[in-house]
Parts: sequence; structure tokens; C-alpha cells
Amino acid sequence: MVTAIFPAAGQGKRMKASVNKVFLELMGKPILVHTLLAFSRCDAIDNLIVVVGADEVTFIKALLATVPGLKPYKVIAGSTERQYSIFNGLAQLNPATDVVLVHDGARPLVSCQIISAVVEEARKSGAAIAAVPAKDTIKIVDKGDLVEATPDRQSLWTVQTPQGFKKDVIVKAYQQAANDEFLGTDDSSLVERIGVRVKVVQGDYSNIKVTTPEDLLIAEAFMRDGVVAKVVSRVSSSVSGVVSNVKEKIFRKR
Repeated sequence: MVTAIFPAAGQGKRMKASVNKVFLELMGKPILVHTLLAFSRCDAIDNLIVVVGADEVTFIKALLATVPGLKPYKVIAGSTERQYSIFNGLAQLNPATDVVLVHDGARPLVSCQIISAVVEEARKSGAAIAAVPAKDTIKIVDKGDLVEATPDRQSLWTVQTPQGFKKDVIVKAYQQAANDEFLGTDDSSLVERIGVRVKVVQGDYSNIKVTTPEDLLIAEAFMRDGVVAKVVSRVSSSVSGVVSNVKEKIFRKR
């Protein structure tokens, strides 16, 4: 069984919004709903755990009750830090779960292809993350804003979610981090601390996290482009069918 955990307790400070950013609308639906539907449409996923602020649990339960097509889900209260929220989610896992995915609630454009690839690699390797090669040159800068070094871009990847792990691996990593009072930058960093190698799975540059107002515009553009592409594909298929029928009739007459 594969369970996906969605940390979604952010306050939207960088979005300059008065509400949690996952509640903001994208193409007529809250960002969180788009994210959950993306996973629900993917056969690799069995159930979902949504982790939100304690004061948002009732609202989210009511919201999701109106959304058709969701996989079985739980809505639980998170904590002050993303890492603590995910720890809460791990405590709610179905005992039959063997693979756990963690995915940002504000990352709505993920594809089933990426989700499935992360699940497959997590089962094989124990730990897998979606990532894309870094496009920009990265600088290491000291506290005085002076450049210390320029890492080779060929070895740098921008990490995304989902991040997937065998259940025993991620649970052990989180328990160790809690014991050590260690806060990591992402889930895979906790797994690295217990000596488990993490495999990179090719992500997609469109799989963005909606964090700023600009991100919201970019996500909408990607989504509109996807809709247009589907429409064009359907129209092309229809036109192709019509042309084939016309050709067939012409050749019959001949």
C-alpha cells in the first residue's frame, strides 16, 4: 500500500496572503484540491493524509467532502514546523503501508508519471526524490555577501516533491531526527543522516511549488497550456478522423 502525506499547514507569508496559500484558487479550484486530485488520478497511490493547521481541520474536511474522485483520505492537525507536521502524518499511517510519499500541498502540477516513478524507485532503492538539473549557476555566499565558491552546475539538482521512501526507512529517519532535535531542509536530508542513499528520479520544470504571487501566475499558465494541448490533441484526432473518412469515400468512388 502506498500512502501520500501532504504537509499543507503553511501561512502564505511569501504569497502576501491573509490565508493559507493552499486555499488560494487556481483555475477555479483551491490549490490543495488540484494537488490531491493529481494523486487520486494516479493508480500508484492508495490513500492520502492531509496535514493542515489545527484551526483548519474542520474547514478542510468540509471542503474535501464536496470534491468527487478523491482517494480515501484523512485530515489531521499539523504542527509549528513542516517536519513536525509530517511526523504527525507518519503516526497516522495505515499498518499495511509499505511505501510513503511526501508531497507539498502547494505543488499542484505534478504528473502521474513522476508520482509512479518515485513510488517504483522507492520500492527498489528505499528512498527516491523527484528533481531537475539546476538551470542557473549557483554561488556559495558567506555572511558578508561575498562569494566563497561556485559549485559545478553539472552535479547540482533542484529538488522537488514527491519524495518517496520505504515506510521503515522514513519512520526511522524521523524518529532519529526527533531524538537528535534535528531540523532538516527536506525529508531526504533526514534519510541521508541515517546512512541511506537517495536515488534521484527525473522531475519536471513545470512541477513548481506555488509560494509567491508570481508562482500562481506561472502555475495558471502551465495549467492553461495543458488544457490547450489536450484540446488541440482532441481536435487534431477529430480532424484526422474526418480526413480519413473523406479519403475513404473518394477512393471508393474511384
